[in-house]
Amino acid sequence: MTQLPFFKYQATGNDFILLDNTSNDINHSVDLAKKLCDRKFGIGSDGLIVIQNHPDYDFEMVFYNPDGSQSLCGNGSRCAVNFAKKLGLISSSTTFLAHDGPHEASILEDGIVKLKMSDVHSVREMDDGIFIDTGSPHLVDFVFNHKTINVFKEGKSIRNNNTFKEKGVNVNFVEVEGNTIHVRTYERGVEDETLSCGTGVTAAALASSGKGLKSPIAIKTKGGELEVAFQKVSETEFKNIYLIGPALEVFTGVIELN
Repeated sequence: MTQLPFFKYQATGNDFILLDNTSNDINHSVDLAKKLCDRKFGIGSDGLIVIQNHPDYDFEMVFYNPDGSQSLCGNGSRCAVNFAKKLGLISSSTTFLAHDGPHEASILEDGIVKLKMSDVHSVREMDDGIFIDTGSPHLVDFVFNHKTINVFKEGKSIRNNNTFKEKGVNVNFVEVEGNTIHVRTYERGVEDETLSCGTGVTAAALASSGKGLKSPIAIKTKGGELEVAFQKVSETEFKNIYLIGPALEVFTGVIELN
């Protein structure tokens, strides 16, 4: 039996398992991610995050979805930043490497992390909604009553249709209320609705600018409140995009692996 220490974090209800691999002694893999993220037979989470050293950055964040696939995770990245501070790798600001490239972040008060996202150069109108890649592919569908949407049924249907089935897509159902948006997300890789999705609310905020909303946009999810700030260059191009919100440690533990 191998004993593996882990840390559990949550960011507006998006929960993650974090591992310290700065000693390079954890053989992380797709199989390990599937095992640890399983809510019945493992620890249970919306993703596995491994923090390890990198010669050119403060740290590298390796992220796995529960099905073992990999992408950028916005909420997970904010958790990774606070975890890196706990490990003594950073102080109040950082540049780290994630799945889609380098990111900058700063730690504000009360566990709030301001994460700089990658620039967006394409916004596409499609039959099912607005497609935007914010480090992970997202479809934004504007609705009139987000509370009545069957997110699992409708999101699963779009994620598995002929357009998106091969690579998958995250589906965000968005309702506008003033300069605030309500967002519910069906996440690819989790294959269910999550309480919050960082890259998803970012895509939703950028898409909402087309309806006249101005930066910064306040966001309400089932798991809590976030904010997205950005500079709109054109209808299809955005830069200086920031995802801002809490990322907090929930508990620590040790799991035995065969």
